[in-house]
Amino acid sequence: MDDLAHYSALERLRDGGLLEIRALRPEDRDGLLWAIDHASEQSLYRRFFGARRHFSDTEVAVFLNVDFENEVALVAVADEAGEARIAGGGRYVVTRPGQAEVAFTVIDAFQGRGVGAVLMRHVIAIARRRGLGELIAEVLPDNAPMLKLFERCDLPLRRRREGSVIHVSLQLPGAAPP
Repeated sequence: MDDLAHYSALERLRDGGLLEIRALRPEDRDGLLWAIDHASEQSLYRRFFGARRHFSDTEVAVFLNVDFENEVALVAVADEAGEARIAGGGRYVVTRPGQAEVAFTVIDAFQGRGVGAVLMRHVIAIARRRGLGELIAEVLPDNAPMLKLFERCDLPLRRRREGSVIHVSLQLPGAAPP
């Protein structure tokens, strides 16, 4: 698990479908653009807090070029009609020692199958291994699926509403020392 740029694991979804959880790679550009094209306006709004359908080449490069030290990005890859497709993604970015901001997206056609839960489990395991003690997120109040995902991960959870967002904090007991 120390070479996170080559991280890969196979998982079964609730419906029995097979999913590969792996590191996001620079060569995933076409897959990432496909995923964006297949996400609803609502899903993109919930992830980026604004109407985003198109991203500049610079923004796409930032998403794809991950250092796997201060930022970890995983994708969930599923088979769709014989094609390997990015079904979702999860990432964290270290914001200060011991803490990282986390974000997830699941493409609409794959929602409700457990993709988010699988991604969350892997992100938490990596964060613990890397010595992080807390994952934080900002979630829109109407994003009930994301709030439920945080509640169901069986970690100490704090929530507070501030303006138009809910601040979520997950405590990671048992994190390895950095």
